[in-house]
Amino acid sequence: MSIWQAIILAIVEGLTEFLPVSSTGHMIIASSLMGINELPITKIFTVNIQFGAILSVVVLYWRRFVQGFDFYLKLFVAFIPAAILGFAFNDIIDSMLESVLITALMLVLGGVVLLFVDKWFRNSTNTEISYKNAFLIGFAQCLAMIPGVSRSAASIIGGLAQGIDRKAAAEFSFFLAVPTMLAAATYKLLTDLLGLEISDLLEFDLVKISNSFEVIQPGDLQLLLVGNVVAFFVAMAAISFFISFLTKYGFKVFGYYRIAVGVALLALLAMGVDLKV
Repeated sequence: MSIWQAIILAIVEGLTEFLPVSSTGHMIIASSLMGINELPITKIFTVNIQFGAILSVVVLYWRRFVQGFDFYLKLFVAFIPAAILGFAFNDIIDSMLESVLITALMLVLGGVVLLFVDKWFRNSTNTEISYKNAFLIGFAQCLAMIPGVSRSAASIIGGLAQGIDRKAAAEFSFFLAVPTMLAAATYKLLTDLLGLEISDLLEFDLVKISNSFEVIQPGDLQLLLVGNVVAFFVAMAAISFFISFLTKYGFKVFGYYRIAVGVALLALLAMGVDLKV
């Protein structure tokens, strides 16, 4: 992977992670078109740069993260469903992540849903999120375990369905992304990509932990650093844009975009293009 390929992937991650368009589908297309989708560093890179995107939320909304205990307790309540279901169905989720067809179909289906979201939830005006709201938003977020669904779209719609207004639902989706993405990215990096078992971490097996990181070459560290920095700044810009755009125009444009991307993926598959996660 070249430095320019790393920058392109980081831009794609930063632009799509918090928008309701599915970052998974976009990362598949970008890495496949550049011919780097099967490189070991690509899988590590696409997981690692999520940390830069996560940090953008903390920096952009730092005032919210220095609020009282109630803020963090609501995030914890919302995180519980993903923690339980993600751990319980990890193998099934991983198998679905290998299916580009599922990703493409979910992009199209999710796009169709977004075309009607503004009409369905036009009366959602509440700006306060209760513990019950938080839990149900967290449960809705679990739909994003199916690749192509979009974590952002699922959690935002979960809030709208409970009467939460668009801006409040979107911002809570960003906040919830911090523990959810942090846990998922860390778990995947340590277990799936570095080959560690939970027992190795609990027993603090320093030898095995150290050996597992040999898959990351010295030259890869520069790529990871650049990728996280780029993803951080691009994600900050994307979040600011999304809140402003969503407040004025709603979800329909994102719906059309998702359908276009999904159809493009299906077309590539029909032409025999080898797309792999």
